Amino acid sequence: MTTTAAPKVSDNELLLEVKGLKKYYPARGGFIRRGTGTVKAVDGVDLFVRKGETLGLVGESGCGKTTAGRTIIRLLEPTAGEIRFNLAGKGWVDLAKMDRRHLQQVRPHMQIIFQDPFSSLDARMTVERIVGEPLVINHVASGQALKDRVAELLRVVGMRPEYMSRYPHAFSGGQRQRLGIARALALNPSMIICDEPVSALDVSIQAQVLSLLEDLQQKFGLTYLFVAHDLSVVEHISNRVAVMYVGRVVELAKTEELYYAPKHPYTEALMAAVPKPDPRRRDRPIKLPGEVASPLNPPSGCYFHPRCRYAKSICSVETPPLVEVSPEHYSACHFSKELTLRGVSTK
Repeated sequence: MTTTAAPKVSDNELLLEVKGLKKYYPARGGFIRRGTGTVKAVDGVDLFVRKGETLGLVGESGCGKTTAGRTIIRLLEPTAGEIRFNLAGKGWVDLAKMDRRHLQQVRPHMQIIFQDPFSSLDARMTVERIVGEPLVINHVASGQALKDRVAELLRVVGMRPEYMSRYPHAFSGGQRQRLGIARALALNPSMIICDEPVSALDVSIQAQVLSLLEDLQQKFGLTYLFVAHDLSVVEHISNRVAVMYVGRVVELAKTEELYYAPKHPYTEALMAAVPKPDPRRRDRPIKLPGEVASPLNPPSGCYFHPRCRYAKSICSVETPPLVEVSPEHYSACHFSKELTLRGVSTK
C-alpha cells in the first residue's frame, strides 16, 4: 500500500518504525491440500512509536493486530516490509532482514507479554525458572546472582520472593500475568509488545495490571505497543492509537483526537460501540451492513467500502493511502478531509 504517512520527528525520538509490513499465509484445501490462495493477515502496515510512549493497536477480532505485533518482534517471519528498531548504542537496525544470530543480539531490547496467562507459563517450571530463563539463555546471571535478580523482579511486579519455588498452578490469573510481566522485564528491555495482556482477566484485576504497567513505564522508561480490542482500556493507557481493519492501518492519531474526532468511517463505527457511562445517553448505534471482509479474498480498492455508508465509486477502485489529514492525524480514506464523523463525546 502506498503511503505518505511519515513521522515528523527526529530519529532520536523514535524507537520503532514499521513500513509496508506484510504477513501472508498460503491457504490450502481439498484432499491433497492444494494451494487455494493467500491469506493477507497483515497487508502493508505503517506505524511508528516514540521512545517512552504507549501506542495502542486496536480493531475487531481477526483484523491482524496480534499477527502484526508478533511479526514486529519476529516471532513470526514477515513476508515483506521494514521493521526499523533504534538499538541503543548501535543505531537503526532492520529486524525484518536480520538472521537468527544477529536477531539474538536484539532480543533483550524487545520483549513480549502474552494474552493468556495460563498457557504462556510452563506448568512444569518453577517461578524461579520461568522468570530467570531469559537471564540464563542470554548468559546474564547464574547461581546466587540469578536468585537475587528473580527476587528483585518479583518485588517489582508486586509479588513475594518466597514464591520462587512454586509452580504456575498455585497462582490466580492476575498473579500469573504479573509473572509474565516480570519475565518480560528480566533483560531490561526498552520496548515491550503487550498482546492483549488484560483481556483474559477479571475487570478488577485488569485495573491493577494496567496500573502496574503504567508504574513500570514511568520507573524504567519503557515503550509499549499495546494490542487490544477493548477500546476503554486502550483509551486509558495509550498516548496514540492505530486502528486496523483487515490487515491494514486505517487511522493513526493521538488518543483524545481519535476518540473524539475520528477521520475514518470504520473508526466512527468503533467509537459508537464504546459503552457510555451516562444511562441517559441514547446514542444510536452505527450498524454496518454485511460481514468483515475476508483476508483470503478482500475487496478491491478500500477494504471497508462494501460496509461504508459514505462510500462512492472511487472507493471500490482506488486504494486510499494513509495520509496526514491534520497534524499527526493519519487516515486512509478518500474523504477524510470532507467528512464530519461522530466520536464518543457527541451528544
